[in-house]
Amino acid sequence: MPGFLPAEEGLALHRAAGTAAAAVPGAPLVEIGSWCGKSTVYLGAAAAEHRTVLFAVDHHRGSEEQQPGWDWHDPSLVDPVTGTLDTLPAFRRTIWSAGLEATVVAVVGDSATVASHWSTPCAFVFIDGGHGHDPAHADYEGWSRLVAPGGLLAVHDVFPDPADGGRPPYEVYLRALDDGFEEVAACGSLRVLRRVLSR
Repeated sequence: MPGFLPAEEGLALHRAAGTAAAAVPGAPLVEIGSWCGKSTVYLGAAAAEHRTVLFAVDHHRGSEEQQPGWDWHDPSLVDPVTGTLDTLPAFRRTIWSAGLEATVVAVVGDSATVASHWSTPCAFVFIDGGHGHDPAHADYEGWSRLVAPGGLLAVHDVFPDPADGGRPPYEVYLRALDDGFEEVAACGSLRVLRRVLSR
């Protein structure tokens, strides 16, 4: 299936989501940035195992680097009517094929807008939306506050060396550490941090 998540990072994501769901029973999991659903399957499986739900938040129009003229553009995902990227049909097929329609709830919209109206504490939040400065930091500002004490925050595409990738996810990771989250796991470019119980 289309996606940018290596299998070992997907399995690490699944483990982290399961750990968070066990630590904060009954609280939902949230994914910011679903693309065509590759990471959603790993997270949705963990949600199903722990009898909770995964809210997958994405506007499904693609990030800056996925637009025409950029390296990660996929013309097969362009809607012929609107002429814009639309990954929602591919996402829905992925979730259906994985048998996760009862567990994964697609939330189609801008992450910051959804976060501004969200009040439910989350066991797990995975930030993997837009990697530009403004969208990455807006995702962190909107959703990190919603991680329940003892819950986990995961950030994808964290590259300490600027030669390996963009800076905003790494900056978000550093902000989380400064805000009192504690790193508990790392796999490839995935970083997992826990909100300490005293916060």
